[in-house]
Parts: sequence; C-alpha cells; structure tokens
Amino acid sequence: MNKTSVRGSSLAQGSSSDLRTVLKDLISDGLIAQADAAEIVTTQRNRNEALLHPLEIIAAKQLVYGPDQKTLTLELLTQWLAKKACLQLAHIDPLKINVPAVTGIMSFAYAQRYGILCLEVSRDELVIATMHPFDRSWVESLEQTSRRAIQAVVANPAEIKKYTLEFYSLAKSVFGAGSSASAGTGIANFEQLLEVGKLKDADAQDQHIVNIVDWLLQYAFEQRASDIHLEPRRGKGKVRFRIDGVLHLVYELPDNVMTAMISRLKILGRMNVAEKRRPQDGRIKTKAPNAREVELRLSTMPTAFGEKLVMRIFDPDVLLRSFSQLGLVAEDYGHWQSMIKRAHGIVLVTGPTGSGKTTSLYSTLKQLATDSVNVSTVEDPIEMVVDSFNQSQIQPAIDFDFAAGIRTLMRQDPDIIMVGEIRDRATAEMAVQAALTGHLVLSTLHTNDAPTAISRLLDLKLPAHLIKATLNGVMAQRLVRTLCPDCRSEVDCDGDAWHELVGAAAIAPPAKVYQPAGCLECRNTGYLGREGIYEIMPLTNALLTYISSESDIQEIRQAAISEGMKTLRMAGAEKVIAGITSMEEVLRVTPELGR
Repeated sequence: MNKTSVRGSSLAQGSSSDLRTVLKDLISDGLIAQADAAEIVTTQRNRNEALLHPLEIIAAKQLVYGPDQKTLTLELLTQWLAKKACLQLAHIDPLKINVPAVTGIMSFAYAQRYGILCLEVSRDELVIATMHPFDRSWVESLEQTSRRAIQAVVANPAEIKKYTLEFYSLAKSVFGAGSSASAGTGIANFEQLLEVGKLKDADAQDQHIVNIVDWLLQYAFEQRASDIHLEPRRGKGKVRFRIDGVLHLVYELPDNVMTAMISRLKILGRMNVAEKRRPQDGRIKTKAPNAREVELRLSTMPTAFGEKLVMRIFDPDVLLRSFSQLGLVAEDYGHWQSMIKRAHGIVLVTGPTGSGKTTSLYSTLKQLATDSVNVSTVEDPIEMVVDSFNQSQIQPAIDFDFAAGIRTLMRQDPDIIMVGEIRDRATAEMAVQAALTGHLVLSTLHTNDAPTAISRLLDLKLPAHLIKATLNGVMAQRLVRTLCPDCRSEVDCDGDAWHELVGAAAIAPPAKVYQPAGCLECRNTGYLGREGIYEIMPLTNALLTYISSESDIQEIRQAAISEGMKTLRMAGAEKVIAGITSMEEVLRVTPELGR
C-alpha cells in the first residue's frame, strides 16, 4: 500500500476523516470558504445524517468554487480526497466484480466498520476501496488473514456503502438458499432427464430465493438491461444481462439456487412449474423502485443441464417512444408516414430478432390509434398490454393461429390490423385478403433487408399480382449503439473503412469521425443507448414493374436505390457523419449489400 503522506495536510496527521479535519484541508486548498465551513459544522443533524461520510455532508450543501463556479459534487470531493492521499481513484462497476470472491475476503461487519470494500481478488493481491484513506489500521490484519498484498484505492463513499450492502446481502441470500436446499436438488442435466420424477426442486418460496429474484430484477432495471438470461451449466448457473445489445456476465450461482430461482420466476409468470421438458412462455408485470411499471416476457427452453430462462424487459418508456427518439427522422420519417397513412394495404417491418421491429410497430399503432378508428392486433405473445388498441394472443393449442386471428378480426369491423409475424402461406394469404377488402395491415417479416421481403413473399407462394396490389412498402431496420456524448473522441476518417461502409454509393467521406473512448457514464464501453437505422422501400410505380414470379432481387434492389432508397449501410453512414455512432458499429450490425 502506498504510505506516502501529503505535507501540511491535516488529514495526513490523523487516522480518520472527520468533518472538521476535512473542512480544514478544503479551506487550505481554497475549495471552501471559512464562512461556509463554519455553517456546515454548526448545522444540526439527525441521527441518519450524522452517520454520513464528511464528503457526503459537504456535497449535500452544493457549494461552488473557483472562477468557473463549479459545484462541489461528491465525485469531485472524492477525486480531491484520492489526490490528497496519493492513491488511485476507483469507480465501482458492479458488472465487473466477482461478488462471491470479494465477499469471501472479509465479513460484512469488518467491511462496514472500516468503510472498505474489496473490488478485485487475484492470487497475490487484493484491491480494496476505502472511504477513509488515512485510516490504515485494517491493512496489516487483512494482509495476514488473506496472505495477499493490499492495493488501496479511494472510491465514492456513497458507492462503497451501497455496494457493500448489496453484495453482502446477495451473498448471504445465495449461501442461505444453497444451505436450505437438500443435497439431491441439483439441476436436471441431460443424463438426469430420464429420472426427472425422482428430482425435487429447492423451495421456490424460500425467503432467500425471493430476495435473490427481487435483487435480480431491480439490478436489471438499474443497469438498463433489455434481457436477462438464466443459463444452467454443469454444477453452476450463469446470470447474464444484455445491455445495449451486448451480453454481460453478472453472477454465477450454484445449480440448486439457479433451479429454485427459475421455479420462482415460473410461478410469478403463471407457468407450469412441474413441466421442465417443453418450452413455455409467461409474463410478469412489476413495479420498479421509481414506481414505473415494467413488463417482462418469460421464455423457457430445456437444455442439456436444465431449463434455460430468458426474460425480455419491456419498459413502456422505451417501447412507446416517439419516432425522433427511435432515430426515424427527415426523409425516412416522411416515407414511413406515407406508407402507413394509406387507407388500405400491407406495410412490412423486417429485421432479425432484437432489431426493434416491435418498438417501431407499437409506436406506429400508438400514433394511428385514435377514437375514430378500430385498431386490433394478433400477437404471439402480446409484447406489452396497451389500452389504446385491441390486442389478442394466438393460442395454437386451440387452433387459434395468426391466420385464424386475421379471419376473425375481419368480422370485428377493424380499420387497422397488426399481425405479429407473417410466418406461413396461410397467414400471408389472410393478410392479403384483409388488405384487399380495405384494411391497413401492419406486420413483421424475418429478412435481412427490404427488397428481400419481396422474394420471401414469393417463397410463401403469394402470387406476384397480389403483392403488387396490396404491398405499400417495406422497412428494414437495425439497432446501432450510440456513442457516449461524454467521452467520444474525434479521429481522422479511415478511407478503406468508409469505402467498405458505403460501397459504390456517392457519399463523400467526412474529414473527421467519432469513435468510442470510454468513461464512467458508459462503463468504459464508449457507447450509451441505441438508435435505429432504417432502409425504407415504398412500392413506387417503377418498382412494381420489377415484381413478377421470376423477380430478380438484385434488380429490385438497384431499382429501389435509383428511386431514392437508402440502404442500411447508407443510413448508418449518415449516423456516422452526424457523430451519433461509429463506422465499426454500423459494419457490425448491418449486412453486406446483397446478403
């Protein structure tokens, strides 16, 4: 540990960071006026406020200093303390911390007593975050018990308190859940499936399991996760979050605890807990700590080591966003509006799973659903319950599929019909019939780009003349991660990468582009949030001439481009020029032209 002290520092003379001493050093460094310090010292505090760290008390006053009139935030004060102690400043990223390992180094009482938290455990060294860098009474004993060298770092006192409580509470619950489960409650792996009747799950209603599940959901909301993966493995289970399209490992759990967690979530999702051999779907409606209601869609899948559970998080603030928030602006927005404002016809949204198709359709339906029209949907499953339109969920077990749903809706006097997905010929034919009889039909299709939707419909045995008569247009989309505005860095544009991005398109390369850097706000990824890029192909009179039973998709694609269609990569290039995303990100999510 670095034992260098700062000469002339009052803090360096003592072992603790008491309020008066901290204020004295802040005054000497010119960060706080004498009068402000006197007011802070004499202010009456309740019991909870008296337990706060001195830096938290000072930060609460929101004092300003210097010619720039900067506010003394807790983050700035922590930086000052780290510099004062000649120690590195650390920022706690819970996604990068091995919770079982760090909580095994010391007890909760010990960590709380000294205001420390282990952040990293290696073979020879421990990285310990402290909020009292001049108190080193714990170092020697911890070095002896752990038999490792100590590297002390300074971290935000509020973060240390928060994560100390969270990590140790979670570790306690996992340990308690593992202890309460019997020895024979392991995950039903591939070999054990034959003896599934002999296995017995851990108690899904155990308080420890309840606590772990509650923590999991709250943690996912805090981290802006879009999906939660509970994945059984041999002897353990992995918990992963998808954040901005990328999966992050969050925690590894004992197999019996993972089984109990999945059972608990299946109960909440009104699924059959006893059935572990076939896939199931369910949903949970939760209320986040900020009182916002969030829906989760559950899906289970039997794997070699037990049931895998994936939860998709549907935040209403995300699912029902404006078109500008979705990234659909300018000409693209105009083309989309012209397609959906027609009284009848079919409008398709294409793209792979997780490309934002549902979000686009829900935002569109929200706009179209006025008191003067009847908007009805047939979905599998209902992604999110919205009271602005009528929603139905298909039930294959009772022969209520997409085709049957459309057939029924046509007798319900609809104006606008949304079909979750066109998967087969029967659904496609019913969608065409609905469009021909004066209804606007919106649906999704799994294709790589907009022109390929034509060949997909032809593959479903739809006659070319019916496609010409009913199809208004197609929109293909992808989600790209947006650059963090706090840390993006400007670099010279790479000519080769730009040529790969735009191909033969006549888009001049910019002199400068932005690339990801990494900071606290974006967890050092360089990206924060996602935005859509769109390839919109209205069916113009010129394009209609290319549609036949022998259609050449390359010809249709070139004709669409000549009619003004921007490919996904061209749309991505515009986002790169605007500094919204990077070339690498666009190349990562978009297909090559013609693929």
